[in-house]
Amino acid sequence: MNSGHSGSTPRPRIVFMNRSYWPDMEATGQLLTQLCEALADEFQVEVIAGQPNSVSADAPADWKQRTVHNGVRIHRLRHLRLPKRNLLLRMVNYLSFQWSVRRMLKRIGRPEVLVFETDPFTLAKEAGRLMNRQPIRVVGYLQDIHPDVGVALGKVQESSFVRTLRRDLFDVYHRCERMVVLSRDMRQLLLDDGLAEQRVDVIPNWADVQRIRPLEGPNAFRQKHGLADKFVVMYSGNFGMTQRLDHFVQAAAQLADDPRIHFVFVGRGSLEQALKQQVQQLGLQNVTITGYQPLSTLNVSLNAADLHLVPLTAQLTRCLMPSKLYGILAAGRPLLTNAPAESELHQLTVQNQVGLVVQPQQIDQIGQKIRWAVDHPDELRQMGRNARDLALRHFTFEHSLQKFRQMLHSVLADPAGHVNCQCCQQATEKSAPQTASSTPRGHS
Repeated sequence: MNSGHSGSTPRPRIVFMNRSYWPDMEATGQLLTQLCEALADEFQVEVIAGQPNSVSADAPADWKQRTVHNGVRIHRLRHLRLPKRNLLLRMVNYLSFQWSVRRMLKRIGRPEVLVFETDPFTLAKEAGRLMNRQPIRVVGYLQDIHPDVGVALGKVQESSFVRTLRRDLFDVYHRCERMVVLSRDMRQLLLDDGLAEQRVDVIPNWADVQRIRPLEGPNAFRQKHGLADKFVVMYSGNFGMTQRLDHFVQAAAQLADDPRIHFVFVGRGSLEQALKQQVQQLGLQNVTITGYQPLSTLNVSLNAADLHLVPLTAQLTRCLMPSKLYGILAAGRPLLTNAPAESELHQLTVQNQVGLVVQPQQIDQIGQKIRWAVDHPDELRQMGRNARDLALRHFTFEHSLQKFRQMLHSVLADPAGHVNCQCCQQATEKSAPQTASSTPRGHS
């Protein structure tokens, strides 16, 4: 894309903050990496990042020494990485990373735009601290909304501390030039707190539809794990508390007497050991647990599934949107979700006929729907074709990238900001009828 900047005009400097970034295998890090590298053709992009939890097998041996990767300058921080066994250890990790971020922000100077993500969610407080000291344009890019996620999961109870934390975080959100969320449900949560509609944009996550696509013929992942003749029900992603994977293990137990069906859990996370222990205690032979797949073979593993699991509990509907959805759609595979009927994920699944839905907490229904899927291969194949079509129409990287570019141009051109970028003003005027705050097509 032509940036509109001449060779003599300095490119606006955009700094992103998020612990997960290349070469981390976690989904948010992969998405942010792709976004930043694409924006680097038009902006001077820098990322304040932490240590990866799962390094990609494709990563070069010298990744720790690289300060620039694919046009993006990386400020890699050192911080504590204690086991995530409980909330206290997690908070210590968060505070350690936050302290390192604070020092780095002082070192690198003020950018034109500072964008904070939510790994960890306390990054918002650092952005707020910076806004207290100097005029700066800040964009909040929320992959999930805290502390609402923690309360919904029962990790923390509503208390004066939690209410104070939420007030502090939302105070930062109110002061940001723009807030970016992933779904209509998340947007509504912010609007209900009083944020202005024009300052809350919905920009969904995406999939690389060139790299992730339907595959035909024998599948190497299925062959490796002895699943060539099985109906494979797959969960691929983080093993954390937000997913409630224990419900699907219970469903696997109910289906243990059906030799056609096999469950595969692909990923890593804080509840990996608990997941393995549950499978072992139930004596399940129809469950396989394996680690994240390298990016070079991710398409193969996604295509290994006959049906993908996309969990979203009722309590989490307005807090997040599962990023795994978009890779599944791009691979042309049908999905099964337990998202509530009023949620965007449920409505997207039903209206576009890309999968099956069950009522939240209804484990018996999960087993029934999976048996139905096994017995109706033609209907399932059509759902897969619908999924691929939906991904191509509404959830490509280019679709979300364009919205993000427009949002940045709008922020940079705002006369209320401390810096004006003439080329960004021109770009914003050209794209005014297509504001990023409009609801993405395909979500209605």
